Amino acid sequence: MKYPRTLLTALAALLLLGACGEKQVEPTHTDSEPAAVPDNIYQFKVLDGQGDSVSLSIYEGQVLLVVNTATQCGYTPQYEDLERIYQAYKAQGFTILDFPCNQFGNQAPGSYEDIHGYCTDHYNITFPQFAKIDVNGANASPLYVWLKEKKPGNIQWNFTQFLIDRQGNVLRRFEPNANMLAVENAVKQEVEK
Repeated sequence: MKYPRTLLTALAALLLLGACGEKQVEPTHTDSEPAAVPDNIYQFKVLDGQGDSVSLSIYEGQVLLVVNTATQCGYTPQYEDLERIYQAYKAQGFTILDFPCNQFGNQAPGSYEDIHGYCTDHYNITFPQFAKIDVNGANASPLYVWLKEKKPGNIQWNFTQFLIDRQGNVLRRFEPNANMLAVENAVKQEVEK
């Protein structure tokens, strides 16, 4: 049996309205107070390479260098410097937190396993490497939203670095073209305090 197009349109609209009317979305946050802004980096959780949640509180009391990385970038050879700096100061309570990011020229393609395998095979990295994230835009990691609030400006490219003191505060931001000796000197100065 054929129905007039207007009847079908009206019926579809009623079904759609009925379906929408049945699904009431309740607010998940009913307090009038906004969510608390983290005081330090230790209040964040991130995903490791296996997708498990990791609290950055496990690094409390350490000097940290947080960096967004890529495996096919002109700055990728900085992995060599990063590993050297890590080895030089890890005994003094220093750690590098590596967050691969594919937002800049698709220079971090592949899975975590692909990225981690490349970094360990080519640069012998031993510092912690986490799941791939976004550092800008609507899907930016909350950690990076906070880092950019502390040292303003969008991340311009891979290998932007943030130096964090032992209390979890952001001290400095280094752009990708920063001299790695300057980065190392800043790390050295902080770990020797």
